[in-house]
Amino acid sequence: MKLGGHGFSSRGVATPTGMAMTVVRGLLAAGLPFACGCRPGADTRELSLAHFLSADHALNDAMFAPLAQDLSELSGGKLTVRQFPAGALNSSAPAQYSMLLNGVADIALAVPAYTADLFPKTDLIAYPGVCKTAMECTEAMRRARSVLEPEYGARVLAIWANDAPVLLTRDIPVRTLEDMRGLKIRVSTRSAIPFVEALGASAVMQPGTVVHQGLTTGVIDGVAISPSGIVAFQLHEPASYLTTWLPLSGLPFVLLMNREAYDALSSKERGWIDQVADSSLSLAGAAAWERAGAEGLRMAVEAGVEIIDLSEGERRRFETAIASLREAGLSRQAGDMTVGEVVRLFSGER
Repeated sequence: MKLGGHGFSSRGVATPTGMAMTVVRGLLAAGLPFACGCRPGADTRELSLAHFLSADHALNDAMFAPLAQDLSELSGGKLTVRQFPAGALNSSAPAQYSMLLNGVADIALAVPAYTADLFPKTDLIAYPGVCKTAMECTEAMRRARSVLEPEYGARVLAIWANDAPVLLTRDIPVRTLEDMRGLKIRVSTRSAIPFVEALGASAVMQPGTVVHQGLTTGVIDGVAISPSGIVAFQLHEPASYLTTWLPLSGLPFVLLMNREAYDALSSKERGWIDQVADSSLSLAGAAAWERAGAEGLRMAVEAGVEIIDLSEGERRRFETAIASLREAGLSRQAGDMTVGEVVRLFSGER
C-alpha cells in the first residue's frame, strides 16, 4: 500500500520522512518533548500521545484526557502525558502505526483497517454478521484479544470498535436491494468492498477527510460509515437520505504504546501504565463512539435527512445477496488462522 509522502521500513510500513520529519525537527528545535525519556523534572517522565483527531474530539474526553489524568494522579505526577492532536506529529491517519514504531510518538491512535494487510485478524471485526453496536463489537474484540495483540509490534493499551455502518446517499434513496445497483459507495475498510459489490454497488476506499466533498460533488453516490462519522465529517450537510442498516459490522481502533518506550520504563512505571490501561479504557472508547453515533443520527434528523429503515424482508434479501460470499470467506486464511476461527472467537465460541 502506498502512503503518500512516506518511505517504507523493512516491515513494509511507512516511515516518517519528508513533511513529518520536518514537523518533528521543528518540535525539537522548540524544545518540545515527544519521545519517552524526556524529563521535565529530575524524577519525572513525560510521554507523548499523538493522534490525527481534533483536540475536541469525543475520544479526547472519553479516553486520552482521562488516561493522562489517571496516570498523573496514580504516579503522583511522576509519569505524565502530553497530547499532540490534529496530526501535529504526522497528519496521515494510515501512517500513525508506522510513526509509533519509529519512535516519533510514545503512544498513538491507529485505525487497523487503513493498513489491513498488517492486521488481518483485527480487521475481521468488520466481517458481516459479527456485531452491530460499538459495545458489542468491542466486547467481541476483547474476547479475541489474545490472538489480536500479536499482530502489533507494540504494547496494546486499548482495543475497541465503533458501530456498524449506515448508508448516506445524496440523490438516490436506498429502500430495496435494487436501489443499490450501480451506486458508487465509499467504504471505511477494504474488507467491506466485496460485500458491498455483492449488493450490486461499486465500492471504493477514500480518506474520511474527502468524503464530504465527494458526496457533495457526486464523485461518490453514497457513504457507508458508522453514524459517528456524520459528526466527524458533517455528512448531514450533503446527504439527503440515510438507510439505517447494512449487512456489515464495526470498524476497529487501537491505542498503542511504542514497545521500546514501554520497556524503558521502570517496573513501577510500567505498572502504572498497565493499571490505567485496563479493560475500562477500551469500553470507554466504545461508549464514546455510541454517544457520537447517537449525536450523528440526531444531526441528520434535524437537517431534514430522510431516515429509511429497511423492512425485515428487505434485510433478508441483503443478507441473502452476500451469503455465499460470506460463507466462502470463512475458509480464507487470516495469518495463522482461518477467518472462521477468528469469527468464532469474536462470538465467544472455541
